[in-house]
Amino acid sequence: MSTARVVRLHRTGNTGPVHLGDEALVAACGVGDPAALGALYDRHHEAVARFVSRLSGAGTDDVDDLVHDTFLAAYSAAPRFRGGSAVRTWLLGIASNVVRHSVRSHGRRASLANAFQRVAPVPVATPDEGASTSELRAAVARAIDALPHDLRAVFVLCDLEELPCAEVAQALRVPEGTVFRRRHEARRALRESLGAVR
Repeated sequence: MSTARVVRLHRTGNTGPVHLGDEALVAACGVGDPAALGALYDRHHEAVARFVSRLSGAGTDDVDDLVHDTFLAAYSAAPRFRGGSAVRTWLLGIASNVVRHSVRSHGRRASLANAFQRVAPVPVATPDEGASTSELRAAVARAIDALPHDLRAVFVLCDLEELPCAEVAQALRVPEGTVFRRRHEARRALRESLGAVR
């Protein structure tokens, strides 16, 4: 049985590295400053949690674990950060890998329906339209869940998180052309899947 490393991710008090820029926080993490990790977590944990939730379809407790694992991985990887992308993009790339490893190690793929159920429903005129909207939302969630991990990661980063393809390429450590191809394949697969539903 392995022992887990516990690192406090929340800042305590109003002193410390909170005033530093993202790159300086990563550099401080790189030399082992846990307060910098806490400040980085405070700034970016919501974006990472949203991304992880959309990518994995995990429940709240699992999302919290994946976010925690992402920041621990970032803490370990900080000495190798070279500033080739925005810190948020770098963190989302790490989160993508954490989710991939989690899915492989647990042998399961969860539905992304939770991500869409948290979106406020659009007001509808009739109960039939409401049922139709719910069915479409569920169909979209199933279609995204059916995508292979690489296509799903690109689709979520580009189309749901609205990151530029160049940043997604840096985050996933693939050529930009690969991102464009995967995005195209993901969109085509989703159109085909949703076309069959209608």
